[in-house]
Amino acid sequence: MAIITLTTDFGLKDHFTAVLKGSIYSELPDAKIVDISHNITPFNIQECAYILQNSYHNFPKGTIHIVGVDSEKTPENEHIAVLINGHYFISANTGVIGLITSEMKPDKVVEIKIPNPIHGSFPVMSVFIQVACHIARGGTLEVVGKSFDNLKSLREFSPRIVENGKKIIGSVIYIDNYGNVVTNIQKHLFDAYRNGRNFKLLVRNHKINEIFNAYSDILDFNLEKDKRKSDGDLLALFNSSDYIELAIYRSNLTTVGGASTLLGLDYRDTVIIDFE
Repeated sequence: MAIITLTTDFGLKDHFTAVLKGSIYSELPDAKIVDISHNITPFNIQECAYILQNSYHNFPKGTIHIVGVDSEKTPENEHIAVLINGHYFISANTGVIGLITSEMKPDKVVEIKIPNPIHGSFPVMSVFIQVACHIARGGTLEVVGKSFDNLKSLREFSPRIVENGKKIIGSVIYIDNYGNVVTNIQKHLFDAYRNGRNFKLLVRNHKINEIFNAYSDILDFNLEKDKRKSDGDLLALFNSSDYIELAIYRSNLTTVGGASTLLGLDYRDTVIIDFE
């Protein structure tokens, strides 16, 4: 039996997540359901894409990923099912799939056309669950939809290269549980334009000229403890997904604070890299 994952902005207070799971188990009693996240900021497509992009490939091929963010169908927000790198995604055409597949081409995309669909406010249950259970039983995408070639792309979330490659203008795409700030500038892009040059990472009134590979790299263990950097110091690093991240060493939102609060950064705020 295939794994079915759930990624939504429903939260855990209401009954919606339980309804999804109950509906799946009613159809497939032996189903394997994994919650990726139900705490996506409401309607935040970039945040949803970031979490899915960095988690789906750890699941076995054949896994079915239900995406319940901004899922209501409209003439500009079709329901789609997509096969990417052996994984199935069921979503609205919000741009989330385009962000996930920014560096690969989907193997197959269909617009969902199931018989007698229920037109209502909870399409994740009334439509997406039906499609997921069909695929889990071994069904094909052709049965639930027709070929679709209008996958939405959100170019606004891509970093901009300006001044003939001397500057990268990026933005904040995610703030994690520690208050760490993830930008949309990836290591391969940074390396491609750096070409050995010095650089300054500019954020608010801060300048950073070193990017680490781990949080503890900020510490110089050759120094006495009272002379090292310590809790509450700002650093930049390439995180586990190879995005540039701004962090406060050993941050705690209830004590030293996180990068988002201490720097005053929020979703879509600007981060600049100047090469010298």
